[in-house]
Amino acid sequence: MLLSSFRSCKVVTGFQSGIRGCIGASFGFLGGGSVTNMDQMSGSKRYSSDMAEFRKHFDKASHIVVLTGAGISAESGVPTFRGAGGFWRRWQAQDLASPNAFRKNPSLVWEFYHYRREVMASKEPNKAHLALAECEERLKKQNRRVVIITQNIDELHKRAGSKNILELHGNLFKTRCTQCGDVQYNRDSPICSALAGKGAPDPEAEDARIPVDQLPRCKKPDCGGLLRPHVVWFGESLDSNVMRRAEEELDSCDLCLVVGTSSVVYPAAMFAPQVASRGVPVAEFNIEETSATDSFGFHFLGPAGENVPQALALTENEPAT
Repeated sequence: MLLSSFRSCKVVTGFQSGIRGCIGASFGFLGGGSVTNMDQMSGSKRYSSDMAEFRKHFDKASHIVVLTGAGISAESGVPTFRGAGGFWRRWQAQDLASPNAFRKNPSLVWEFYHYRREVMASKEPNKAHLALAECEERLKKQNRRVVIITQNIDELHKRAGSKNILELHGNLFKTRCTQCGDVQYNRDSPICSALAGKGAPDPEAEDARIPVDQLPRCKKPDCGGLLRPHVVWFGESLDSNVMRRAEEELDSCDLCLVVGTSSVVYPAAMFAPQVASRGVPVAEFNIEETSATDSFGFHFLGPAGENVPQALALTENEPAT
């Protein structure tokens, strides 16, 4: 299936760059011509916002994939660093979340991620996270499968109780050694003493300019290399094993939910349209329409914390728990 084309994709933003980089070869988009309209790929159909009709599909589904993005975490107060006002100091996420930024100024990048790690201590899963976790547990008893494929790195799905989670972009609380490659789970606060009290998002805050040898270091014997966040930065390829598992889930699901994603970060932005193209019902839950909305059968406008619990609530045909 076409999803296999995504395995070597690099993370990029924007429809044209994303589609050229991820599926251009398959559709002939790599030339100098214009990109084909999404509606031409998906059959140009308008969506439904009929919750009762969606619930009929939910009642019959045995393998549900839920794609989640920054919007679901934003409802828990997690900064997204995108759009108007989405800055940390003077930068947006794509300015700092790149290998080049880390090479140029590892202190600044670590300040950014230290802030993001520390801010999560005050954030909790919201009603949408909790509804997804409850649904997974409830349907498991009925031999039905719910899997979350998330672009988020904040662990709110895990904290809500979800078990079947694929983290496309890595994990904020994991580190990777730039020298030996060792990956470790790390919830130390602060992650190193030099970052204590650093990372304030105020545009007037001065950069800490921490010496490299005082930044987080590998604790393996005979290494001591510089650590980096174990996340996928812009311009980097997604983990091939995670992509393979995501592909398997997407290829076999019979219902797909897209929750809180702007559909502008590729390759993830192409997952749901490709699922829809094989006739699987896809429902988008978002506070606004996206470039992919018209390729889906359903669109529910409004906060995920309101709509997702309603969509996934116990149906009349389910056994009472």
